[in-house]
Amino acid sequence: MEIKRRGSARWSGGLKDGKGSISTQSGALKDLQYGFGTRFENGPGTNPEELIGAAHAGCFTMALSSILGEEGLVATQLDTSAAVTLKRSAQGFEISAVHLTLEGKVPNTDAETFQRLAQKAKDNCPVSKLLKADISLEAKLLS
Repeated sequence: MEIKRRGSARWSGGLKDGKGSISTQSGALKDLQYGFGTRFENGPGTNPEELIGAAHAGCFTMALSSILGEEGLVATQLDTSAAVTLKRSAQGFEISAVHLTLEGKVPNTDAETFQRLAQKAKDNCPVSKLLKADISLEAKLLS
């Protein structure tokens, strides 16, 4: 099975004074503004790093749900955030790290099992496999 999903971007102008928009095939994002101000400052709109963070958080959380199911467990709640680090290097800018923070409520399990399964999800979700940055995880089982 092969699935293709599409995202697109449009840009006009220079780096600092230019304007861009990002859209997705599904229409969830349609001509969402991005530019220098949204990426390197705190201007209105989005940026590639927060979109990568949202994609990674979503992928990881779904992967964990699947892995929990393989163990006969069902989460009542999983909340994940992904902090994507963009930094300047000698070669220019690079995404150097992603830190996943997870809080979950999973009945009938313990913290050790939760950590093991969360780590397995981090290592095996498709977005984690795509990213070459250092990906760390902090997982907390809530009661």
